[in-house]
Amino acid sequence: MSATDILAVVAAAMTPIGELRVAIPLGIEMRGMAWYEAYGWAVLGNLVPVVVLLWALDPLSKLLLAFPNPAGRLLEWRVDRLRKTRAKTFQRWGALALVPFVAIPLPVTGAWTGCLAAWAFGIRRRTAFPAIVLGVLVAGVIVTLLTELIREFPFIGS
Repeated sequence: MSATDILAVVAAAMTPIGELRVAIPLGIEMRGMAWYEAYGWAVLGNLVPVVVLLWALDPLSKLLLAFPNPAGRLLEWRVDRLRKTRAKTFQRWGALALVPFVAIPLPVTGAWTGCLAAWAFGIRRRTAFPAIVLGVLVAGVIVTLLTELIREFPFIGS
């Protein structure tokens, strides 16, 4: 395992679309890492944007929403959609709702959207961070298990 392999997995895990869903299979299948190496580097990479987003989302959103632009419109659209579809869940469960929301490795869920949901529903960073970390750890386990299952039984992935 080279530094290039590690950087490829960490970088893939940092992306808002790929996250662990791309990084763990990339590490295991294409970079030849053991499952625990791919899991560790991918989780680490996925948590980097969490730290940045939880502290930067509020000032960044103010800047993006201050004048008309495509990024601001995308942010407004995503927050409105989150509030419409998840308001009851977050009102009932608060920060605990972030755990399954982040842990289910499907498109438009994950650490990035979890940070956005925490901001949109006014969940304090101090409370949101451990919930998102737990969600990332669970998502990593799910993706790793699925990746290893498909490697063991290749006909499942066909």
